[in-house]
Amino acid sequence: MEIIEKTYILYDKPNNTLVNASLTLKALIMKNTIQTIKTTLLTLALSLLLLNSRGQAIQEVQNSFNLYKQSALQEKIFVHTDKSTYLPGEIIWFKVYCVDGNDHRPLNLSKVVYVDVLDNNQLAVIQTKVQLKNGSGSGSLYVPVSVSNGIYKFRAYTNWMKNFSPEFYFEKTITLINPLKYPETIAKDATPAYDIQFFPEGGNLVNGIASKVAFKAVGQNGKGASLTGAVIDQHNDTVARFRSLKFGMGNFSFTPIAGNTYKAIINIGNNAPIVKTLPEVSNQGYVLKLTDNGSGQLDVTVTSNANTDGGIYVFAHTRQVVKAAESASFNNGVAHFKINKSNLDDGITHITIFNSAKQPVCERLYFKRPAQQLFIDASTDQQQYDVRKKINVSVEAKDKSGKALNADLSMAVYRIDSLQAVDHSDIFSYLWLNSDLKGSIESADYYFKNGNAETDEALDNLMLTQGWSRFQWNLLLENKPVSFSYLPEYWGHIIAGKIVNSETNAPAKGILTYLGVPGKRVQLYTSQSDSLGRLLYITKGFYGPSEIVVQTNQLIDSTYRIDITSPFSEQYSKTILPKLAFSPGMQKSLQEHSLGIQVLNIYSANMLKRFDEPVIDSAAFYGQPHKAYKLDDFTRFTTMEEDLREYVSDLNVVREKGKLHIKTLNDRGFLDGDPMVLLDGIPVFNTDKVFSIDPLKVRRLEVIRERYYYGPSEEEGIFSFTTYKGDLGGVDLDPHAVVIDYEGLQLQREFYSPVYDTETQATSRIPDFRNLLYWSPSVSTAGKNAVSFFTSDQKGKYVGVIQGITAKGEAGSQYFTFEVK
Repeated sequence: MEIIEKTYILYDKPNNTLVNASLTLKALIMKNTIQTIKTTLLTLALSLLLLNSRGQAIQEVQNSFNLYKQSALQEKIFVHTDKSTYLPGEIIWFKVYCVDGNDHRPLNLSKVVYVDVLDNNQLAVIQTKVQLKNGSGSGSLYVPVSVSNGIYKFRAYTNWMKNFSPEFYFEKTITLINPLKYPETIAKDATPAYDIQFFPEGGNLVNGIASKVAFKAVGQNGKGASLTGAVIDQHNDTVARFRSLKFGMGNFSFTPIAGNTYKAIINIGNNAPIVKTLPEVSNQGYVLKLTDNGSGQLDVTVTSNANTDGGIYVFAHTRQVVKAAESASFNNGVAHFKINKSNLDDGITHITIFNSAKQPVCERLYFKRPAQQLFIDASTDQQQYDVRKKINVSVEAKDKSGKALNADLSMAVYRIDSLQAVDHSDIFSYLWLNSDLKGSIESADYYFKNGNAETDEALDNLMLTQGWSRFQWNLLLENKPVSFSYLPEYWGHIIAGKIVNSETNAPAKGILTYLGVPGKRVQLYTSQSDSLGRLLYITKGFYGPSEIVVQTNQLIDSTYRIDITSPFSEQYSKTILPKLAFSPGMQKSLQEHSLGIQVLNIYSANMLKRFDEPVIDSAAFYGQPHKAYKLDDFTRFTTMEEDLREYVSDLNVVREKGKLHIKTLNDRGFLDGDPMVLLDGIPVFNTDKVFSIDPLKVRRLEVIRERYYYGPSEEEGIFSFTTYKGDLGGVDLDPHAVVIDYEGLQLQREFYSPVYDTETQATSRIPDFRNLLYWSPSVSTAGKNAVSFFTSDQKGKYVGVIQGITAKGEAGSQYFTFEVK
C-alpha cells in the first residue's frame, strides 16, 4: 500500500484571504483504485465548497452590520443633577455630557439637548432646550408651584436620538414634593404586587435541551425583591429550585420535557406564594450556553434539535465594533465556538447566533470590566465646620497610575437627611451599563465596587435579564439604506413645521416659506417644503423666550397653512415610575426644606434671576451690508417715502397698479422684481405697510443692492429696516402669518452662593437656610484645583458629588462628606 500526503490551500475570493491555512488529505492509494481517488477528491471539493459558502454567509452578516454602523452613529447622554429631591420654587441645576456611543469620547455633533420632566402619565411638567458645545452643556429648571407630589422621570435626548428607541434616552428619577398639597394615600393591598419575569439564556426553552433560566422580581417601589422558589411540573414534582442573589435576580438550570407543563412557585417575605408560568417551551429550536473557561476564553455552545445541516454562525460586537464572526458545524446537535476575551473591548458585548438562513436565533450579552477609568480625588480641609464658614475642597483628576488628567467636571454639595439621600447615579456606571441596557438598573454602581465572585455572578444575571439589541436584525440584513426622520442639530436648533393646502389639507410641495424672530437683531430663516410638506428652519444663536413669525409670500402663496411642530419627543420608554411613599419621619426635613426655599426666594429673589448674556454673532444673515443708513444722521421727513426718495441712493420708489414698490439700483442698473424688505427681521411683502411707518420709529436701514441667494430663496436685493424698540413699529402682520410664542435655547442662569469673608457679612441678620451649598457645571482640573464656598445656617451632614469625563472618554465620579455643627 502506498501512502501519499498532500496539502491543499483554500482561497476565499470574496474576502481575498486564506481559509483554514491548510487542509491535509491523506489518501490511501492502492494500485488500480482510481475510483477511490475520484471519490475522495469529490468529497474534499464538496467540503471546501461548503466551508466557503459558510464563510461567505457570515461575511454577508458582517457587511450588513458595518453598513448599518456607518450611517447610524449612536449618541449617549448622561446628566448630572445637583440632587434628586426638590420642592416648588426650587431650581434644578444640571450638567449634560454627550458622548460617542462607541468610545465614550465627548461628541461635537449635536448642539442642542432637550430636557423633559415627565409624570407617570408621560405628561411634561417642565421642558427646556440647552446648548451643547463640544459634547458639554448645562442648564437649570424652575420647579413650578403647581406641581403635584410624586416621583418623576427626568430625561434628556438630542434631535438625532429621536431616530432611535426612547429606551436610549437618558433617564433618571427625581422626587418633587409640594408642601401645599396633601400626599396621596397609597392603598395597601393584601398581597403586594411584584413584576416577576423569567429569561432563558439565549432567548429559548427547547424540549429535551438543558437551559439556564434567569429571573428578576421587582416590587412596586421599583426595587428588586429577594425571593426563593421552585419549578414544578403538572404532577407537582419539583424539577428545579432557585434563590435570588442580588436585587431580586438569580438563575437556575433545568431541562424541559416534551408533554410537560411548568410553573414557578415564588415566595417573597411573609407574603402568600406567587404562581408564575414559565416562558413557552418549543419543540424545536436552539439553546445557547455561555461559560468563561478560566483560561482567557469564552466557550459558546449551541445545542439544537432542528435541522442542523447548514451549520451555525456566531457574531459578536462591542458597541457596534465587530469582534468575532465565525462558523461551525453541528456534531450530534451540538456546535462549539471559542472567543478570546482579549479580543473583546471593555463593556457589553452582544453575542448573536445565526442559523444557516442568516436568521438570528439566539442572543446573549457578556460584560468585560473596563480597564480605563477617571479617578477623582476630592477632600475638604476639615471634617466639621461652623455655620457661615469657608470650606476649601481640593480636587484632582488622574488615571489609575496617578498621572494628572484634564477633565470636564461638575460638582454639587448638598445636605442629606430623611428627605434627600445621597444620589448614587454616576457617569461611569451609566455609560458602561445603563446606556446599553433596557429598563432601569438598581444601584448600577454596585457592580463596579468589588470585582469578586458574587458581583461577577450578579453582573451576569443582569446581562441575562436585561439584554437586548439596539436594532432589529431582520431590517438590518435587508441592506436597505437607513432613513432618518430627524437631523442632527450640528449648527443650532432646528424648528420643524408642515405646510398644507388650507382647503384640502393636502401637503404642499415646493413652497418657499420664511421664519423670523422679531427684534433688533435680524434672525430670519428660510425653508422650502418637500414632497410631504415638511419644513426645516436651521436657526443659529436663537436664545430665550420670544415670538416667531412664519409665513409665505402672501402675494403669490396665500392658500396655505403652516403648522409648527413641537421639538420635544413624543416617544416614551416603558419605565413605570414607583409611587411616592411619604413617611411621618420626613415631616421635619420637609418643613426645613420649605422654610429654606421661602427664605431664599424672599431675600435673594433678584440673585436667582441673573442670567449670562450669550456670546453670539449679532450680524444679520447677509453679513456686511453695502450701505447702512442711520436715520438720526438725517433730517427726517414726515413720511417714509420722502425719506427713502431723498436720502437712499440705492433704490427708486415707483408706483405700479396703484401700489408703491421699491426697485434696487446698483452700478449696473435696476434689478428685476421687488427686493426682500425686512422690518425688525420679518419679511414684509406689501410695501405699502413699509411706507406707512412713522420715520421717527425707524433707527437704521441696511441695504444689499446685489441679487442675494439665501437657502432656497433668491432675492433682488435686501432692504432691512430696524426700529428703536424692535416691535415692528406698529405695522400689522399679514393675517395669514403664523405668530406663536416660542422659546429658543435656554439662557444660562448664574448660581447664587453668599460670601461671608468679612465679619459684617458673617453677622448679617439676613437668614441663610440653603441646603444646596454649591453647584458648578465646570470645575477646572489643570493640576490640583481648589474650590471654595461657604456653609449656610443649616446644620447637618453634607455630601459633595463630582462627576466628569476626559477627552479620551475616561469617566469617573467621587464623593466627599463633612458636617456643619
